[in-house]
Amino acid sequence: MSESSKKRAEEFLKVSDQFQLGALTTELSHPVTANLSETARHDIGAALGLLFEVDGDVLVKYREFVESGRAQGIKEALLLALKRGGRIFFTGCGATGRLSIQLVSIWREFWQQQHARGSVCSPSTTELENRALSVMAGGDFALIKSVEGFEDFASFGEKQIGDLGVSAADVVFAITEGGETSFVIGTAWKGVAAGAKVYFVYNNPDDVLCRHVQRSREVLEEPRIEKLNLTTGPMAITGSTRMQATTIQLCVLLTVLEMVLRDLMRKIDPKGPCALESSVVPSRFLEQLEQMHSVLQSSPILRQLSDVVALEEVAYRSGHKNTYFADKFGIDVLTDTTERSPTYCIPPFKKFDDAAAAEPWSFLFLPHRDTLEAWRSIIRREPLCVEWSESEIRTLVGGEKVARTYGIVRKIGRAELMRFKIGLDGLPYRQFYGGDSATGIFCEAEKLLLLSSEGFFRVQLEGARKAGAGTGLVFLGRKTSCTEISGFTDRWNHDCVGVFIPVPETDFLLDGVTRAGLKMLLNGISTCTMVRMGRVIDNCMVWVVASNLKLIDRATRYIQRLTSLDYRAANQLLFEVIEYVEPRMKGDLTYPPVVGLSVMRARHGLGNEEAERRLSAELG
Repeated sequence: MSESSKKRAEEFLKVSDQFQLGALTTELSHPVTANLSETARHDIGAALGLLFEVDGDVLVKYREFVESGRAQGIKEALLLALKRGGRIFFTGCGATGRLSIQLVSIWREFWQQQHARGSVCSPSTTELENRALSVMAGGDFALIKSVEGFEDFASFGEKQIGDLGVSAADVVFAITEGGETSFVIGTAWKGVAAGAKVYFVYNNPDDVLCRHVQRSREVLEEPRIEKLNLTTGPMAITGSTRMQATTIQLCVLLTVLEMVLRDLMRKIDPKGPCALESSVVPSRFLEQLEQMHSVLQSSPILRQLSDVVALEEVAYRSGHKNTYFADKFGIDVLTDTTERSPTYCIPPFKKFDDAAAAEPWSFLFLPHRDTLEAWRSIIRREPLCVEWSESEIRTLVGGEKVARTYGIVRKIGRAELMRFKIGLDGLPYRQFYGGDSATGIFCEAEKLLLLSSEGFFRVQLEGARKAGAGTGLVFLGRKTSCTEISGFTDRWNHDCVGVFIPVPETDFLLDGVTRAGLKMLLNGISTCTMVRMGRVIDNCMVWVVASNLKLIDRATRYIQRLTSLDYRAANQLLFEVIEYVEPRMKGDLTYPPVVGLSVMRARHGLGNEEAERRLSAELG
């Protein structure tokens, strides 16, 4: 063991009691998916059915939320803040950070549409659009690639929300799946210090958090912070809070925003289309969410989704790639594809001019002429990246961490984000070849982009087909439109794999049920595909990338579970393996899973190189 890896292990072990989170409900194994990898090996549809069965936990918790009546009080708090000139902040990191950006994107899109229609109100549509802000650990750059270590520092959260001028007039939703994320807790404390109304949104039982995590206990015992506990139970994939934890958060927070907008629109246009009283939104949302969940579990949809999983799996197994095309659902698709990398140790999105980086298994393009327009479309505003100076960083971290942190910050600015070309200008850098796959994901309002000979989805999928790539599409719309798109697809390209999801008829302004259904669907596709690729054992993500303290603990626990090592020895071995793969990890190159490599070393007494060769041979 090198001195540097030994030192890093000792530094973690000194604070490990704050990050040993195995007792949390979100870190436990779900009984429904205990044998998921074995099921998926033999029956894709059955495996998808298990994943959607666990999503049923979301409906149970959402029903509890509806019956509690809490939505009304939260809505009133938001309306009061907006009336007084305040703003709404959504903060998070990782999956909840992307959720925060998505919520603000959906809010802003609504007001942009009202502005385009000429709606007149006071405050103006533009001002209301700007009243919602997101604070993600690492800034907007983290939408597309996790930023190392940012979530581990409460001071980083305090600074990011402080830089946006949070004040006593504002409302802050500090969103953390586990309820223990330092960055998010930092945003909550900064909101309290500023006099803002603060909601702490989380997914673990209070007694468990208070017993095991001091920083969580301090928040939960603070009377100035209102708690919104959305515990659904263990995740479908152990510890993968990008799944049910963020799904219930999406449902609840979109419900509240829907209620706020209905009350605002009724004041703007008393005779307008907002006939549904805001007070009945939660119960209506629940009814339609149950319908959507039932659709996803139906045999025809499971068969269709199985074909999409197979389409991607075939491409990946043959060393090829999959490319998604989306527009309105760009933020939804981006979130799901980005989160695959740290969860399953696959190459992250690639900068267009990085010739050395591994080709990402999945990528995304939007129908906008250049990348800046595409990013503006996804987040509905100008990109906001972390651009801290070295002196600012010095006030946040001390000693030798300054140089390392400054080096990270220099790589996550706006210019770096623009190197991920997701507009039409990026297409030449990811051309299709035989064995690749391409999938369009679109909604009712976008169906002409497939039906028209010059429509974005039609053109891109046609180009992929001509190049020898497999093609697929996922459509969410009215039942009649599903029939129309299905029939057209059979005539146009009968080899195209199609998923046609009939969504409930709704007059929701934000179409929250569709977004929730799409999230469950995308989680199902990506998870089942990765399970089929061997990235999961039983229901454990043993290919997890140990990029922050929480994930280092998780990786250590997995090694401990799969070997005879105690926690300290497992952690020391982990850091030795991390040091071995780190040059490839930081260069976005392909590298072996640190858990798997550690287990191989421990079981067979091998060095890194020999363990990697043996692991590679076993994985095929």
